[in-house]
Amino acid sequence: QVQLVESGGGLVQSGGSLRLSCAASGSIYKPWVMGWFRQAPGKQREMVAKITSGGNINYSDSVKGRFTISGDNAQNTLHLQMNSLNPEDTAVYYCNMYFLFRGDAYWGQGTQVTVSS
Repeated sequence: QVQLVESGGGLVQSGGSLRLSCAASGSIYKPWVMGWFRQAPGKQREMVAKITSGGNINYSDSVKGRFTISGDNAQNTLHLQMNSLNPEDTAVYYCNMYFLFRGDAYWGQGTQVTVSS
């Protein structure tokens, strides 16, 4: 079992920044993929950014150049630095961890990000 706990959401004005964090604990073995997903009201959950235990990073086109994902392997912590936020970024943001060999995946409880215009 793996537990994921997110923090750092909140309310920010358009153009502002927020930093999300996700602390992972439990039975963690490489290789894994950790990522941030978001779900806005009435919309499907979508991938925002992901990073592998090998250091490969991918971003969705909608956040490329504005968001930065980073990980601290020693502390099993994932971060998402979000800059130049706009109201379209408003959503509940979820941390996800997937283990490639084991095939199991876990979600955090989600953290609300609200960007006012």
